[in-house]
This record gives sequence, C-alpha cells and structure tokens, in this order.
Amino acid sequence: MDENEDLETLGEQLYPLIYHKHQENAAKLTGMLLELPGPVLSQMLQDETLLSEALEKALRALQLAEEPSELTRKVEDGVSTSSDPLGEQLFELVDVYNTGHSQKITGMLLEQHQDAVLKLLSDSRLLDEQVKLALKTLEEQIVEETDVSDASDADDTERLGEKLFILVEEMDPLHANDITGMLLEMDPAALQQLLADGAMLEVAVHKAQAALQVALQAALQAPS
Repeated sequence: MDENEDLETLGEQLYPLIYHKHQENAAKLTGMLLELPGPVLSQMLQDETLLSEALEKALRALQLAEEPSELTRKVEDGVSTSSDPLGEQLFELVDVYNTGHSQKITGMLLEQHQDAVLKLLSDSRLLDEQVKLALKTLEEQIVEETDVSDASDADDTERLGEKLFILVEEMDPLHANDITGMLLEMDPAALQQLLADGAMLEVAVHKAQAALQVALQAALQAPS
C-alpha cells in the first residue's frame, strides 16, 4: 500500500469521527488533519482526547484563515502593529501540524517581513510549504548537531531517560522506571518528539501501562 492509499484509508476512518461533531466543516477539517504525519493520525484514531485537541487547533486555524482578523484589517488600513499579535495567530496555525516544534517554527517564520507573514495567515497552501521547509531545516540542524557531538549513544540515551523519567513519574509514579525503560526502546527522534509534545507522551505512557498490565497478568497466570 503506497502513501496515497494510506492517507485515503486514514481519511475514510477520520471523516465519520469528525462529521459526528463538526458536520459543516468535516471535509475541510479532515483535509487539514491529513497534513499531519501518519503515525500521529493513527494515534488520533485510537485516542479521542488527542483527536479532540487536534480538531480544536484545526478549527481555530480554519477560523483565522477564513475570517479577516482585526490585525489584518489594521495592516491593510496602514496601521502599524507589533509582531506579538502576528506571532499568536501564526502559532495557532503552525500548532495544527503537531510537529513538536511549533514555537521554533513560528519564530523562524516571524523572521520574514510582516507582509510575508500576513500572506501565511491567509494562504494555507503557502503556510504548508513554509512549515514543511522550516521543519526540514530544523531536522537538518538536529542531525548536524548530532554528528558534531562526541557524546556516545549511551550518554544521549541516559540524558533522554532522565528527562523522560521526570515527566513519566508525574503520570505514574509507581511504574515510572518500567515505563521509562519501555519508552527508551523507541527511536531517539521519536523520544525527542515525546519530550516536546505532552499529548503524544501521554498516549505513549497509556500504551506502556497497558503492556505492563498484560505482562503482569501473564506472569500471574503462568504455572509455578
């Protein structure tokens, strides 16, 4: 199954869930969510809370894109504005992509001229291109930093483990060690995304808790 077929399948599964809550904008919202990475979409299909959060972000982005904002009207009327309101609106749109780097990408896009930023607020296709380009740049920077660093993989894993443990302990103090150990089996890039996205981390922790419960039940049922 190729990527287009995967997206089509995910879209067919997402649409009924979205239509149930947002009939008028179901098609647009489904299309917006299908811009997200496949693994994230798969998690949304399994986690109603994660899907609801993504839909809220998409709805805000849709409203900003379809309705001329007070900020845009002021600029069109020649009234000078600061970059803060622009940044807030742009962040709302960028956050829909759920990249785990919303703040950094927003900051990168805000380095452009104000007119260029305003175009991003009104042109979803242009914004999509700019977000993907910024994300690619960030990923390349991460790779370069990793290549330059002399730290061993074990040291990197230990640092990630320490950061993860602190977050996991807040969710499940009793099983924090076991869950952190399970999460550390993931790819480092995926771990970085978990550290940056609380919703994704919560989903991963719930899955680890379920796996631990299954393992515990199996151990209890095993013959002595």
